[in-house]
Amino acid sequence: MERIGVVLGSREATPLEFWVGVEGEGLLRLDDLVVVEGYHSKVGQVRYFGMVDHVAKAHEGENFDTDTFLAAEGKIPVSLAYVAHVSVTRILPEEFFPPDPGSPVYLAQGGDLELALYYEAMRNQRGSTKLPAGLLKNGEVAYLNLEFLNGVKGGHVNISGISGVAAKTSYATFLLKSLLESGVLEDAHQAKVLLFNVKGEDLFFLDKANARLTEEARKEYARLGLPATPFGSVAFLAPPKKEGYLPDVDTRLEGVRAYHWDLVQFAQRGLLPFLFADKGALTNLGFLVVHVAEKLRRLAEKQKGPPLLVEDWPGEDLPDGITFDALGRVRLQSFAELVRYLEFKLLGPESGEGEGDRGWTARQARGTLEAFVRRLRASVENVGHLLRGDRPGNPPDPLKGEQVHVVDLAKLHPQAQMFVVGALLKDLFERKERGQYRGRVFIVLDELNKYAPRDEESPIKDVLLDIAERGRSLGVILIGAQQTASEVERRVVGNAAIRVVGRLDAAEAERPEYRYLPASFRQRALILPQGSVILSQPEIPVPLLVRFPFPAWATKREEVLEDNSAEALRRELF
Repeated sequence: MERIGVVLGSREATPLEFWVGVEGEGLLRLDDLVVVEGYHSKVGQVRYFGMVDHVAKAHEGENFDTDTFLAAEGKIPVSLAYVAHVSVTRILPEEFFPPDPGSPVYLAQGGDLELALYYEAMRNQRGSTKLPAGLLKNGEVAYLNLEFLNGVKGGHVNISGISGVAAKTSYATFLLKSLLESGVLEDAHQAKVLLFNVKGEDLFFLDKANARLTEEARKEYARLGLPATPFGSVAFLAPPKKEGYLPDVDTRLEGVRAYHWDLVQFAQRGLLPFLFADKGALTNLGFLVVHVAEKLRRLAEKQKGPPLLVEDWPGEDLPDGITFDALGRVRLQSFAELVRYLEFKLLGPESGEGEGDRGWTARQARGTLEAFVRRLRASVENVGHLLRGDRPGNPPDPLKGEQVHVVDLAKLHPQAQMFVVGALLKDLFERKERGQYRGRVFIVLDELNKYAPRDEESPIKDVLLDIAERGRSLGVILIGAQQTASEVERRVVGNAAIRVVGRLDAAEAERPEYRYLPASFRQRALILPQGSVILSQPEIPVPLLVRFPFPAWATKREEVLEDNSAEALRRELF
């Protein structure tokens, strides 16, 4: 063990904290882990493990600020005091009496480091549950206890930080790499990932090797026990262009599938409420939305689609292109036609003078019905290309096929983004509740403050709350991210066993949501470099500052390696 100093006697030492005087050429930094051995005749030997959370240097022997200049010139005698404050993380055995002043202090390395961070306790009957989560400052691997992530003892991850600097998505994808390929997650081959791409097309190259990956980064992956390769099994899905059926993407033109729902799927799955999911949309409309959704579900019952069949049509003149089935029912082949049909059922003749079908209006006031219809009319431009009746629907299905499903939202209108997120999460959670898939499902969703806002209500928020509160017992784990945790529903953030913080805004760092971080960590969150995060987990009483390696997968087209297939790179490495 490397001796670094002694426990100071000039400052109070307690079982939970003490000060260290660094001696000679010793170096003690923030986040370093130390160990001290104490002894009492009635208890025996006790070992104190702790983390340095404050370091300082000062001249002893100066009375005035200007004495520093005299000391620098050697005109007055001074001594340099190099001290560090240590917060105790663990005592073995648990005998809570203070260490003696003058006790030697050593850097915690090897087995001592594992004891300091409770790594030896990260085991179950099947073996180790140490999930690589990054690297500590001293180069050692930082671990998460998998059982607080996979739903056994806890679940969910929440990541906060400034957009573009905190690298929230980069850390989330690194964590996925560790989950899927470290060998720690049991039945990792059965795990599925639903990854929402909310900005640009950065996640459309997860299966391509990164040409900018350095040899040093490869060594870091090796130290973490992870292959420095892109993801091997990825499906990329994008919304169709508003005209036609081709995926609306710019940078990746191959291997991308367009997704949409047909009108029968829309009706049978009760997806109407997700068109009313943004802020303020449900004012006075909530009951009517639910009622109409149920009427549509009954209408579509036993239909196979893709057109939605209805018995009657508004007005005497049918629009161009309208056709009938063998029973004389009208085929609705676009979302615009469905909206026009609902307008007829709710408001009556197109002149607006008559009354609607009372079975559809739920006895709501005319003003409420008109507000509902106005909302639907406005949504045609936003979601019409996602809801079609002219060909069978093919919405993303993260429980089938490839292991990782990247679903693009970036170019969609906010209303369409809300619809896609709500529809997919509702369907996935209901299928898991019915036991239709046994493997674990990891959902990665950025901008949680939009989908689960603290002060607003919406159907999507209800689904996310269900996932946060009951998901871990069903094997549904949310890896959520946002710039400001203070604007996200408390129960969504509070149910996350693992908290991750990247670079924070100064005002945000002072919010109550970050009080679990010691003051020194909140201050450091303001200057964190890209690639470093503060990691908090239940078993370790202090947060850890960790860095994670540069992505081995391309994050933009310019980074794509020439021979970029994951399989080719694996052959080269192994």
